[in-house]
Order: sequence, then structure tokens, then C-alpha cells
Amino acid sequence: MRGDSARCAGRPRLVDRGIGLSLGYVCEAATNTQCGSEKKARYTDQWSFGSKFDLQKLLGWHHAAAEVVITDRNGRNLGDDASLNTLQGVQEVYGRGQTWRLTRLSLRQTWLDGGLDLKLGRLPVGDDFAAFPCDFQNLTFCGSQPGNVRGVLWYSYPVSQWGTRVKVALGGEMSAQLGVYQVNPRYIDDSFAHHQGLYPNNPSGTTGALIPIEFGWTPTLGGLPGNCKVGAWYDTSNANDVTLDTSHQPLALTGGTPLQRNSRSGAHLNFAQQITGRDKGSDASVFLNITQSDRATAASMDRQIALGVTWKGPFDGRPADTIGFALGSNHGNGRVADNVRLSNARNANTRKVPGSETVGELFYAWVHRPFFSLQPNVQYVHHPGGVNSNDAVMVIGLRSSVDF
Repeated sequence: MRGDSARCAGRPRLVDRGIGLSLGYVCEAATNTQCGSEKKARYTDQWSFGSKFDLQKLLGWHHAAAEVVITDRNGRNLGDDASLNTLQGVQEVYGRGQTWRLTRLSLRQTWLDGGLDLKLGRLPVGDDFAAFPCDFQNLTFCGSQPGNVRGVLWYSYPVSQWGTRVKVALGGEMSAQLGVYQVNPRYIDDSFAHHQGLYPNNPSGTTGALIPIEFGWTPTLGGLPGNCKVGAWYDTSNANDVTLDTSHQPLALTGGTPLQRNSRSGAHLNFAQQITGRDKGSDASVFLNITQSDRATAASMDRQIALGVTWKGPFDGRPADTIGFALGSNHGNGRVADNVRLSNARNANTRKVPGSETVGELFYAWVHRPFFSLQPNVQYVHHPGGVNSNDAVMVIGLRSSVDF
């Protein structure tokens, strides 16, 4: 008890001096009750260690702050080990190298009462653009959606890259932001992360710059808050065309050298709206996320759509608990599918033609304490991998989190 009291008393003193510390732990267990090579159970987790520094209190630097976050991921992935063949992971916290990473190293400065906001450093682009919480366990409904669709250029949490973004209040409920981020495939290389992921380095191998732009609107509809973001991105990196060769003929027929495209691009929409008022601490919200990538260079998915509802405080006496339900579609690039059809016809192959997979998840988050929750969930994936002949997948999951 004395140790707990000292810890609780110590942190406010640090905050008063301009130093904030945080510790987070998320673990996700999953087992497949249907489909896959065999029934398995897998467990993966993530530790996060964060520090925030109020530079006005520490250095007299007005309206400035710095942040450092280090993460560590561990465990195994049910999707791979049980050969579920889904386009998105059933344990969102898995991936990007099961190792230590420097996830944030940022400096932030605001002017004009927050009307002009500048951030720079090592940043996950999804922190600011197409930002969306990770309340669900299936990756379809978690985090910055463009990173799910084009992870080769849009590096979401816990991966960071050197970059900057500037945000401007446009008056009323409107805002706009623009960013420039380094695109370097070494940051998402598991081997590089294992040896160098903790360091604020700048390795060779940069291919271009990712330039996202986003407009935000935070309306109050019927007295209830909402949030709408519309954005687009342009990546200056060269990329292979997924269908055509250098003579603009189908690769599936010629087997030649892919045509080089001088950019990659896409667009996104995020919409969230509270739909019920406070009734004994209860409220419900709906969301819709849509991401569309260019079809010329998307080697796998080119589109993702997710919509759902979360209901906080569903029962009397449980004001912090949440029920969530979502449906989503992960769409394989139709140009890649055309390539497969041509190859099958020419070579008498029987490769499966990718299309769309449909995903659903239902969860209940039981909040035992403000810092601890348990979240059982059920996931169902129809046509996994976007292949009509693949049997449906059902997964039972359990997500738990601790935050200090």
C-alpha cells in the first residue's frame, strides 16, 4: 500500500513540473472455431512507454511540447499460423515486427491560441491523418484506415518516419492540415526494426515523400457532437504497375518488365457522429470509414469500407462499459484479378481470383477499473481473402488492456 501511495503521489508532482509518464499494455488472444488449416489459439501483445514534456514549464518555451513513445510487440498471429487467408488481421496489435520500436519522437508548437499547430519529428502518419481509435480487434475497424490499405507507404502505429504536419483552424468548425513524410521501406522491414528500430536514425533507401492533405469539420448536429474528415494523399515514389508491362501490354501474357508509375495516390473519408444524448450516462455513436487507393499500383487491396456503432453505458450501473458492432468490406484490386484471369486462361492455371471479403465483429468491453478492461469479441469473415470458394472464418477473441 505504501508503494502504491508513493506512485500515485509522485506522478502529479511530475506533471506539475511539466513531465507526464504513461504505461500501456494491450493483449489479444484469438482462436478459430471455423475454417483454417487447423484449430489453433494464439496470443499477441504490445507494451507502450510514453513521456510528454511541457516545454513551457520546463524551459519557458511558450505553447510547446515534446513527446517520446517506445513500443514493444510480442507473440504469434492466428491468421498466419492457422492459415485463415484473411486480407486483414484478426489481432490488430500484431505486425510491423514483433520487436522494440521508436514510435514517436516529436516536437509540437502552437500559435494564435491553437489556431496554427506545427508538429515535426519521427511520427506515425496515422496519428494525425485519417486518425481513428482502435476499439475493435479486427484490423478492418482499427486505426488509420489508409495504413490498412496501403501499408507500404502509409506507416501507421507503431511505425514512425521523419515528417512534419501543419494544421490551421479555418474558423468555426472547420480546419485543414497538410503533411510531408519520408517514405523509406526500411522502416517497415522487420529485420531492420529488430536491429535498429529503437534509434532515431535516418537510414538510406528513401524512395520519396508522402504528402497527405485533410479537411476537418466538427459539427454539432441536434446538440450532439460529430466529426468528419476528408483527405487525399500523393506519394512521389516510383512503383510497379500491377497489370501492364513497359509496352503497355498485360503482364500476365508477356511476363515482361512492369511499367513504372511515378507516383501512388488515394483518398479517405472518416465520419463519426453521436446519435443519442446522455441518458443515465449512456450514449451511442456511429462511424463510417472509406479509403480508396489508386488501382494502378495497389498490389493487393485497393479499397476498404467500415461502418459500425458503439454504445457506451449500455446497462444501469455500468457507465464505462461499451458494446460495439461493425461491418466492413476489404476489396481486392480488380486489375490484379484481371491479371489472374488472363494468366489462368493462357496457362491453364487454377489460381483463385481475388474479389471482396466481408467482415463483422461484435464486442463487449467490460471496464473493471478506469485503467483496466476485458473485451471478448466474435469475428466473422465471409469469403476470406476475397475468394468466393474460401470457407467462412469465425474467430473468438479476447482483448484486454491496462493504461496508467
